[in-house]
Amino acid sequence: MHEPKFISSIRHKIEREWFGTLTRMGTKLGIPVSKLRVFFIYSTFATVGFFFLVYLMLAFSLWVKDIFITRRPSVFDL
Repeated sequence: MHEPKFISSIRHKIEREWFGTLTRMGTKLGIPVSKLRVFFIYSTFATVGFFFLVYLMLAFSLWVKDIFITRRPSVFDL
């Protein structure tokens, strides 16, 4: 069954914004994203959800950064 375009666009937006947190961190720090995801999954189970709260705080901080910090175009983009 094919999902409606509206639901698909919402799902894509949520996946890009919520699940892109570890991808952005991994590329910025030079750590493979798969290893970072495994670390967060295991540490969340080991600490009974503490790292899930850390993940949510990181996602929120990246969301705020994207809203308030605008990227200025390069001289070559003009």
